[in-house]
Amino acid sequence: MNLISPTIQSLERALSTSALKQQTHTANIANVDTPGYKAKQVDFETALKNASSKQALSSYKTDAKHIAFSNESSQFDPRVTVNENSEYKINGNNVDMDVEMAELAKNQLLYNAVTDRISGKFRSLSSVISGGR
Repeated sequence: MNLISPTIQSLERALSTSALKQQTHTANIANVDTPGYKAKQVDFETALKNASSKQALSSYKTDAKHIAFSNESSQFDPRVTVNENSEYKINGNNVDMDVEMAELAKNQLLYNAVTDRISGKFRSLSSVISGGR
């Protein structure tokens, strides 16, 4: 029996991704005046799209008693990419403080929503364990 549901595992990955985004944007902000520094971003959406678009390979069962399996995997890793294509300032730096602050605020909202949801999942689990008391 699996006590940790796939939903909790997905929420855990969302928290990890949010933490990576936080680190990436704060690094960009810290290097806003560093000559030649190129802004980084977390490419979570592409990783998610690639993971969901992969074709699943299912097993071929010759008997009804055989156990079915597939290569389907919900594992995907967000990647940190560097924006090499633009120059925002004369010194070669392309960090836009307004964009970074907006992304930080958006990421904070996502993080709060995910922590609220995972907290609710654990409260429900705790209620079930304690018998609803």
